Amino acid sequence: MKDNTNSKNISVAKVAVVLFNLGAPDQPSAIRPFLRNLFLDPAIIRLPFLLRFPLALIISTLRARTAKKIYASLGGGSPLLANTQAQAVALEKHLQKNRSEKIKVFIAMRYWHPMTDETVQDVKKWGANKIILAPLYPQFSSSTTASSIRLWKKQAQAQGLRCETKVLCCYPYATGFIKAISEKIKAILACEKKFVDSKPIRILFSAHNIPQKFVDQGDPYQYQMERTVAAILDRLNLPKANEWVLCYQSRIGRTKWLLPYTKDEIKRAGLEKTPIIIVPIAFVSEHSETLYELDKEYFKIAINSGVPAYLRAQTVGCDSEFIATLAEAISSRIDSEKHIHTASNEQQRICPHKFSNCPVIAHV
Repeated sequence: MKDNTNSKNISVAKVAVVLFNLGAPDQPSAIRPFLRNLFLDPAIIRLPFLLRFPLALIISTLRARTAKKIYASLGGGSPLLANTQAQAVALEKHLQKNRSEKIKVFIAMRYWHPMTDETVQDVKKWGANKIILAPLYPQFSSSTTASSIRLWKKQAQAQGLRCETKVLCCYPYATGFIKAISEKIKAILACEKKFVDSKPIRILFSAHNIPQKFVDQGDPYQYQMERTVAAILDRLNLPKANEWVLCYQSRIGRTKWLLPYTKDEIKRAGLEKTPIIIVPIAFVSEHSETLYELDKEYFKIAINSGVPAYLRAQTVGCDSEFIATLAEAISSRIDSEKHIHTASNEQQRICPHKFSNCPVIAHV
């Protein structure tokens, strides 16, 4: 005789993991609307809507021509979505192998498809009873992670998606993330003599830039970048002869941005006849800012400036160490009973209190 006790009450938990990323145009016709969506975000242009809307239209129109040339050199569109999909597949396999819940990984792009409202609909249709929001931005910024979280909440409420939702805020020095980057640098340094026969190589840790005023207003982004670099250097244990610089790329407009600029550091290396390794530390997959800006635009600057060797470390992508550490951080959020916005334990906070935009909790 079979024991059916409580059999009707047993249900498998369905956990939706949502990966946040910027998004990018996948074809030439998508470039202008992508740019319009980007500059319409109040986290990017911090002006009232009546001022921001016409400004977004103007900027997207002016920048579309240059952007089309950039994406044309990449085959007409960005590989960001395909690269993010590969990470989603790898992460889902890792989580399903190590957890008892039914887990599905979704992608929510901020400025191009699959857009957040589309992903909310997909998660609701799948029937998730728990959601983990996980940014593919290792370092927190109000212009990236916070913007994505805010839009998710808005769309979830509008579509009636009501279930337990937790956020993985950031992971600026997560073990696997740091190890993956460090190993890519070590691989280049191991072959250094093949490329360099003069001065010791200089490492330029290049991060996407944000306006200085964002940091002044309490954004922990720069602080977390410094923590990322410190963790990498600690793992590398470089000879004193090797120099390094944390610098920032992709500045637009005339406002004051974080210094020093990557372009200026490349030119300085040229003047000093110093070979360099460029290491992108704010990006976890290849896209226009690595494949075009670093590999083409900045490479040309390096050659014209007299840099004796210009080498570039790849992003972590689907590196097994990175995927494993991201899965571990997500698992800790699945198991945690505390919600990101109610947890205030000092031991769970990695940013000093002066960074008022820090959402308190992070996972390493």
